[in-house]
Amino acid sequence: MPVGNLPGWKQVFTEDFVSGNVPVGGFPGDVYGPKWSANYADGTPDTAAQLNQAKSGYFPSKVLSVQDGVLDMYLHSENGYSMGAAPAPKLTETSERPYNSQLYGRYSVRFKGDALKGFKTAWLLWPDSKQWPRDGEIDFPEGDLAATIYAAMHGTGSDEGGLIDMFHTPSSFRFWHTATTEWSPGRVEFFLDGRSIGMSTTATPDTPMHYILQTESCLPECPDPATSGHLYVDWVAIWEKG
Repeated sequence: MPVGNLPGWKQVFTEDFVSGNVPVGGFPGDVYGPKWSANYADGTPDTAAQLNQAKSGYFPSKVLSVQDGVLDMYLHSENGYSMGAAPAPKLTETSERPYNSQLYGRYSVRFKGDALKGFKTAWLLWPDSKQWPRDGEIDFPEGDLAATIYAAMHGTGSDEGGLIDMFHTPSSFRFWHTATTEWSPGRVEFFLDGRSIGMSTTATPDTPMHYILQTESCLPECPDPATSGHLYVDWVAIWEKG
């Protein structure tokens, strides 16, 4: 995990999940509660449920744990519902939602996952205003866990959907990767394992946003009910614009 300031960036958050194990149903608990929120209560509809009435949602008590130095997301289905989670880091111990609001920032995460068709990441920066698509959206890493990783930049003031740029990679979720998003005035650049995969300079967000490890399903197809496995987060590091 990178520790310390970088040129133009002041580090404001680090987490490498080595403070102890937490069982499924116990995250964040006393150990990680000062720095993390499960963010959404069990049964909160995810994107597909909101848009398409899919039987899918966020169930942190069924999904999240910490084991052997990683945040473990156990992605599976129960009673006909596919279950994800969307935890959020907290920049201060007493902060309330949106927990890690910043205007501009650098976000790095190291992760890998099983090839679980129908489950996906859309780890994103979401506008504090909740005005979408007006205030934009930044997603990376995004993609079905059985497919490849990409980044998506949804521009400000755009029409429904708001997709301005997509940057695809040939990389699989099945191997460890580090995804970094650098969001600066007029510029959003995406790096995978230290190499730039693309930069967006059109209609980039310019209002405060917050970071969520949004992990969900049913976009576009729901997973087979028997599909289950794990998505692991090794560490998360965040910087503010210095």
